[in-house]
Amino acid sequence: MFLGVPAQVMDIKNKIGIVKIDGIFVKVSLDLASEVNVGDYVLVHAGFAIQVISCEEAALTWTNINKMMDNTRHN
Repeated sequence: MFLGVPAQVMDIKNKIGIVKIDGIFVKVSLDLASEVNVGDYVLVHAGFAIQVISCEEAALTWTNINKMMDNTRHN
């Protein structure tokens, strides 16, 4: 199992994407995801964009990540 974190693609240069993850800009490889465009949302794992996802799926995933973090803080 792994955790893929949603990110929005802000820029692309030579199969390297600049993505925004929770307000932080990060460089990721786009080699594993097909047909990535600026503005798309992707799942990022270990420095790679692994899949293009919808805006709605990205928002739902962030909601679930935040719920998990809240539960961890309270235990």
